[in-house]
Amino acid sequence: MEITGTLERVTFHNRENGYTVLRVKPHGKPQETMAVAAVGSMHDPQVGAALRLTGEWVEHPRFGRQFQFEHYDLLLPATTEGIRHYLGSGLIKGVRLGLAKRIVDHFGEDTFDILDTDPDRLAEVKGLPLKAIEAVKDGWSAHRSVRSLIMFLQPHGISTSYAVRIYRHYGPDALQVVRENPYRLAMDIRGIGFLSADAAAVKLGVPRDSPLRAEAGVLYTLKNLSDDGHVFFPLDELVQKSAEGLDIDSDLVEEAVRSLAKQERVVIEDLYDKHGLLRHTGVYLARSHQCEAGIAHYLQRILHSPKSISFPDKQAAVNLGLSKTPVELGAEQIEAVRATLDNKALVITGGPGTGKTTVLNTIIKIFEERKSKILLAAPTGRAAKRMSESSGKEAKTIHRMLEYSPMEDSFGHNENNPLACGLLVIDEASMLDTMLMYHLVKAAPLGATLVFVGDVDQLPSVGAGNVLRDIMASGVVEVVELREIFRQAAESAIILNAHRINAGEMPLPRKDDDALADFYFIRQEDPEKCADCIVDLVCRHIPRRFRFNPVDDIQVLTPMHKGAAGAVALNAKLQAALNPRQTGLKHGDRQFRLDDKVMQIRNNYEKDVFNGDIGRVCYVNIEDKELTVRFEERNVLYFQDELDELAPAYAISVHKSQGSEYPAVVMPILTQHYVLLQRNLLYTGVTRGKRLVVIVGSPRAVGMAVHNDRTLNRYTWLGERLARKEA
Repeated sequence: MEITGTLERVTFHNRENGYTVLRVKPHGKPQETMAVAAVGSMHDPQVGAALRLTGEWVEHPRFGRQFQFEHYDLLLPATTEGIRHYLGSGLIKGVRLGLAKRIVDHFGEDTFDILDTDPDRLAEVKGLPLKAIEAVKDGWSAHRSVRSLIMFLQPHGISTSYAVRIYRHYGPDALQVVRENPYRLAMDIRGIGFLSADAAAVKLGVPRDSPLRAEAGVLYTLKNLSDDGHVFFPLDELVQKSAEGLDIDSDLVEEAVRSLAKQERVVIEDLYDKHGLLRHTGVYLARSHQCEAGIAHYLQRILHSPKSISFPDKQAAVNLGLSKTPVELGAEQIEAVRATLDNKALVITGGPGTGKTTVLNTIIKIFEERKSKILLAAPTGRAAKRMSESSGKEAKTIHRMLEYSPMEDSFGHNENNPLACGLLVIDEASMLDTMLMYHLVKAAPLGATLVFVGDVDQLPSVGAGNVLRDIMASGVVEVVELREIFRQAAESAIILNAHRINAGEMPLPRKDDDALADFYFIRQEDPEKCADCIVDLVCRHIPRRFRFNPVDDIQVLTPMHKGAAGAVALNAKLQAALNPRQTGLKHGDRQFRLDDKVMQIRNNYEKDVFNGDIGRVCYVNIEDKELTVRFEERNVLYFQDELDELAPAYAISVHKSQGSEYPAVVMPILTQHYVLLQRNLLYTGVTRGKRLVVIVGSPRAVGMAVHNDRTLNRYTWLGERLARKEA
């Protein structure tokens, strides 16, 4: 339905996303009729503006009846008095009431026509200085452009908040750009995907076999493949996949790929192995190619540069480090320490309980003795915090160490402004994706020693690439693998079973005489009953027996999002059991309540929160549709259109748990998860638990995971690039 009225009061307006709460006085109603509350997205609302709102009435649990509008029109007044107030309302930048009065007194009811068609006639207004004339012309032009863009996009399902972003990106030419090629929205504007742009293009009459659609569709396919971990994709496979997805001829797709290469949006490269044999014709997104080739270039440059910190008597340095370490190191650990002194770059890998942290702390002590500056970093805030706790030294996220600027989308440290250090240590290196590794090695000083610490048998990075495994496979970086499990760690069934899983052996159940074992398996084949069992364990049995807090200490990890024992269903059940409040802030099919456990599901550098960070909702504002989440020791505000960055976190995917440790982990492993039942997934999930791991599910499903060591192939070429450069 529609409401036409005058904007009486702006209760709230978010300039970034356009979310607005306002009071509107309906037109044509008796004088005593009260203004109504309305909520929706609007660009630069101004009191006094005439509006036509399209939407529906809703009943807010706290604030009562509101009109929730999806679209709006700014209605231009027809009378001189209305025109005067409209121009002077502040809606037009540079025009205030006094200036508006002088313009309208001169042009009368023709004012809008003059501003639209012949704004130079403003010079006719007596005493109007040139500076004021230019301000009025610029202000009206910008206002008209934004208004026209909003009015054009609304019928095509693109909201005001995105219209504002589009105008900021393209400027006054925004409407023309969108009319000519609506697919540029998907290419250039964050948050507008190919499907939205495609729907708008259909309404605009763009043919399905348009070259513009084919190009945007190829980029969309490559982006999805990148989200699946691929850095490049073979040309023939890409053409086939894109043609099927777009339902167009493959010749048209191949032409689109070639056109995108000429536009430098993609890179087509013949990829040869170290023996000179052509293996693939690969298609890269331009940035992915820059990052992969850049890693090879900068890492080789570091490897072939002399050390800034040398050790003339390496054995003496090792002995000194060992003397300052409170525990006795094994032979493999000592080899890792010595290798750090011999090499410019080193990978130290090993499973839980093999002493990676002890090795790292010994290396730090040796470099400290030489007064070397040491930098410690990890891909995520959680991993950096753990690194700080175990080393006693400050550790940062890689983004913070490199001084990332979200406003400029750039890093303060790069090849022109490198980091200052003699030792650079990166923990949880299995989480490094191609883009982050590129910026890291680009900023690393040539003389520094680089040490990458991680467990290569865990799941690969969430982002594209398989960086740690590729570096190890290249043969150009020294690798020390720690295999020996130390005595204290060997007493943990979690660690023993993690190594059994990694070796392709079934985990062992607890012994009957072990009253408080740390690893349990509960057999339950039925997915619904499995989910109910997990809720019962999290809410009652584990807290009662092990004294764990059900929200803060226990984390449910699941292989899949969908299904009865998937993250979505488990979150609904656990939220209802652990936080049964009736009201909350709805966003799509999710509801966020006060005290809910939530996770950030994509990197947001402006807010300084990252994919996988877990917090608790500490404030909910239902009227303004915003909430605040407490991460560690700080609060982060989210507006309505940012809520898709959050998800309930009572249950999360195993992939999202990388780099984290939890006091207790509960995992469903069922045959319905067969698509994702792989050894590295089960291994990663088990190694997230510090003091307790409980698997609920089917022995057959566990066996499927244990015996499936065929990890999903990712198309990357970093290892070959490094090896060829070395050769």
